[in-house]
Amino acid sequence: MHRPAQRQRQRLTRVLVGAAAVPVILFASACSGDDSGSDGDKKDSGAAESSASASGGADGSGDKPAEVEKAVFSKLPEPCDALSKETLGDLVPAAKNKSGKAGTSEDVSTRGNCTWDSLDNNGVDGSQFRWLRVSLNRFESDQSLGAGAKRARTNFTKQVTDAQAAKDAKDVKTTPVQGVGDQATLVSYDVKKDKDTFKQQTIVARVENAVVTVDYNGAGLAGDKSPDGAALAKDAQKAAKEAVAAVTAANKAGGAEDPAAGGEETGEGKDATKDSSKDSSKPEDSKDKGSKESKETGEGSGAAPENDAKS
Repeated sequence: MHRPAQRQRQRLTRVLVGAAAVPVILFASACSGDDSGSDGDKKDSGAAESSASASGGADGSGDKPAEVEKAVFSKLPEPCDALSKETLGDLVPAAKNKSGKAGTSEDVSTRGNCTWDSLDNNGVDGSQFRWLRVSLNRFESDQSLGAGAKRARTNFTKQVTDAQAAKDAKDVKTTPVQGVGDQATLVSYDVKKDKDTFKQQTIVARVENAVVTVDYNGAGLAGDKSPDGAALAKDAQKAAKEAVAAVTAANKAGGAEDPAAGGEETGEGKDATKDSSKDSSKPEDSKDKGSKESKETGEGSGAAPENDAKS
């Protein structure tokens, strides 16, 4: 009698213990499932962050603007030294000051000019007058304004446009010029002052991030005949080519060379037609302010062009 009752109690105890163990196992399983799910979420979240981070760095620093191309030229030669003595002898043969008159500039590393004038007095037969100016402008690359070469192209175009619109100019002719820097244009016209007609030649040339402008004019005074415009244009082109070579030479490791030696055309100019350039003949309120003093009229009869390219 007692043994069956004892066995029944033992079975009941085992059932109760087993029943109590089920919630513990289920809870443990649930915890284990939650932990693994949490780890998975963490891993997924980490992977997503990693991926986002990688894609953010891939396109190169998010919103950071691309850097502008570095300017090729970092300095300019002295404008009064840009031409050889031989060329000055041809263009301004009777110049009193063979060294030229330097214009003042707020920053000689980016702009400058030099003028010469010549009056060859032939007495009762009249006189031959010549006036020459070489202006140099260099443009730095700037994050907000753009690459130096692009700014120079803008300047180049504006100077040509201003020369074409010179005050009182007659018979204006514009001619592209080959072999002078990366791009060059000649603007020729006549200007009458009092009873004399001045033959004006303005050649604007660009090489890399620099713009060279040569203003050259001549007149026959007191009854002397007017000079040949084509001959003046040829001389102006010669001067422009030497000035361009002087800019190039000034930026070589060896320093300046004889401008008469000429210069090689640089690579950047091969795509010179892409953009046109920033102003050198710019108005006084422009960003890259030009030197007011660039308007040198010489010491003779004064024949500086009215549109006067400011450097």
